[in-house]
Amino acid sequence: MTLRLEGVSKAYGGTEVLRDVSLDVPRGTRLALVGASGSGKTTLLRLVAGFVDPDDGVISLGGRELSGHGRTVPTHRRGIGYVAQDGALFPHLSVARNIAFGLPRGPGRPGRVRELLELASLHPDLAARMPHELSGGQQQRVALARALAQNPGVILLDEPFSALDTGLRSATRDAVVDVLERSGVTAVLVTHDQHEALSFGHQVGVLVGGRLVQSGDPMAVYDAPIDASVALFLGDALVVPARSDADGVECGFGRLAVRHDLSGGASRVRAMVRPAQLRVAAAAHGAAATLAPVANGTVVAVRPAGSTADLRLRVGTGEFEAELMYRVPQHRAAAFAPGTAVRVIVEGGVVLYAAAGETTATGSVVTRGASAG
Repeated sequence: MTLRLEGVSKAYGGTEVLRDVSLDVPRGTRLALVGASGSGKTTLLRLVAGFVDPDDGVISLGGRELSGHGRTVPTHRRGIGYVAQDGALFPHLSVARNIAFGLPRGPGRPGRVRELLELASLHPDLAARMPHELSGGQQQRVALARALAQNPGVILLDEPFSALDTGLRSATRDAVVDVLERSGVTAVLVTHDQHEALSFGHQVGVLVGGRLVQSGDPMAVYDAPIDASVALFLGDALVVPARSDADGVECGFGRLAVRHDLSGGASRVRAMVRPAQLRVAAAAHGAAATLAPVANGTVVAVRPAGSTADLRLRVGTGEFEAELMYRVPQHRAAAFAPGTAVRVIVEGGVVLYAAAGETTATGSVVTRGASAG
């Protein structure tokens, strides 16, 4: 079912937590809401679930109004599944009884449990186990199976992977996405993990200070963030002072093409580059120096990091001077001793933002670079 929020706002004790949030999650799609602590993402999930009511706005599911116009549908009648951060399994019930909780008694109940175990890629032998006998990833898949048991219109996932270690977190996330894909249920995930949000599904929404500042296809949002703060929040980025004209943009990397112009026509701008766009090599001489886009740079310092080494580079001069970190394999580090002249190439163009109102420090923006190509 399609989940829709229209102008939803919520405040606690005079403090605004969500302001005028509107979004659509089409039937069968997955939305990841990402934001820092206090951005309002968990409150939004609680509003959809019916744990709290909005102060303004309308929430509907499949065309049925759940909250709004002074009316609200109780939580247990909304047709919504909920998976908490820790799974919230009943510790005194077996896996099978956890999944069956809330299902009507009858001859079809055991068969439905078996279907859900298979859907969640859980071995039938696990049905008799208690929650404490499962791994963290298995517990979360049991919680998801329980949430799917009554064929909800939408599944809400409240940071369900945050308590897992890195390796298990990734594997569990992939398993959950697979379950949601096969079930065809609409899903909303809230997370503070940018990579998780960008890899979860069909849409990503960015919450900042209670406002939904950008939403859309994950790769489109990552490629063209609405402003520099969103760009930096979504992943490593270098945002440098620049000057724009009809032929492109001039910055510490030299003259570059513009991939997305979000500056509103400002002449003094900032250019955003992702680390994966950078290539660093020994400074070109003679005919090779005509390669573009090229900016002369200097290695300021080298910091060993096991199998790799981090190069601290300075590019540009004057108002366009900037610093960055770039990672190379350890066996290549000897070619980049401090003081070595380098050429820094930017591939794929830049994203432009107006300089006014930006919060990134001018002239010295440090990021983590990609492996040298």
